[in-house]
Amino acid sequence: MPRQRPTQEPRSRNLAERSAILPDVTAAVGATPLVALDRLAHGVAPRIVAKLESVNPAGSVKDRIALPMIEAAEREGLLKPGGTIVEPTSGNTGAGLAMAAAVKGYRCIFVMADKQSDEKRALLQAYGAELVICPSDVAPDDERSYYRVSDRLAREIPGAWKPDQYANPLNPAAHFAATGPEIWQATEGRVTHLVVAIGTGGTISGAGRYLKERKPGLVVVGADPAGSVYSGDTPRSYLTEGIGEDFWPDTYDRDVCDLIIQVADRDSFLTARAATACEGILMGESCGTALWAALQCARDVADPSALMVVILPDGGRNYLAKLYDDAWLRAHGLLAEGESPRDYDWRTTRPRVVVRRDR
Repeated sequence: MPRQRPTQEPRSRNLAERSAILPDVTAAVGATPLVALDRLAHGVAPRIVAKLESVNPAGSVKDRIALPMIEAAEREGLLKPGGTIVEPTSGNTGAGLAMAAAVKGYRCIFVMADKQSDEKRALLQAYGAELVICPSDVAPDDERSYYRVSDRLAREIPGAWKPDQYANPLNPAAHFAATGPEIWQATEGRVTHLVVAIGTGGTISGAGRYLKERKPGLVVVGADPAGSVYSGDTPRSYLTEGIGEDFWPDTYDRDVCDLIIQVADRDSFLTARAATACEGILMGESCGTALWAALQCARDVADPSALMVVILPDGGRNYLAKLYDDAWLRAHGLLAEGESPRDYDWRTTRPRVVVRRDR
């Protein structure tokens, strides 16, 4: 893929520049905090800090892309008053879009794969969205897939518009314009590594490109579930929600990652549980994916001045019946009989697949 500078939208104001009373909830997106993970990462040389995207008003990093995509569609006449937003989503993008749509008065229809949690479905419905559930074990071009079903609905429904987070350049642009600058400013330019779980590729492409422009030697690390194409796997099903792909989205810049670390479902789930237990941060499965990759990368970095920023894309409340249910973990082979999540130690594990790009 040719390297392209993401389209830039105006940057969101940081918290210090905001009025004490915001005009609506969408103005609260961004300016998320960095928190040190010194307990979980005890013993590694670099410092690992987490960017907590769960504090965005709809609960995830995807809040950042919703309003820019909607407002661009309004300017271009693609989305008009009384229109309908149709999008395939694993839940988080849907929540961000539903939040913005509620403020602006649009109808939302979200198409989801059947592996997504009940909590995510309930959350979207709480915003007033309508859901269409599709099978997850089908190819992307299968007419039953959530990609193709969303295409059909967008064609058939009068006044419908599909943001298409997998191809919309405003996805990485939002992170180039805000997420990357926030990290740079918060670390005063000391960040040396950025670690992101790859989904559509928008977060890692936009934030990674911005930080590399400021510091060319910065290392960008992608975390990818086993069964996803980013780390070279043959597409197959996996349990971790919201990240990994069975195709290459246009929003992913293939040149941005220096390393891609493949992460098994067990390591994703149990690292998230370990981090919640020792750091007090309730997080989702994809957060565990990113954290495990960051911890494994940190083991190979001897520089104590290195500063790794890992983006935690969402919180754990959408996964209480899965990730935080020991019986569910055992039923799905992620926890042995008689084993407790507290028995898991990331230090006893190592990556099986690491994809490296020559710099």
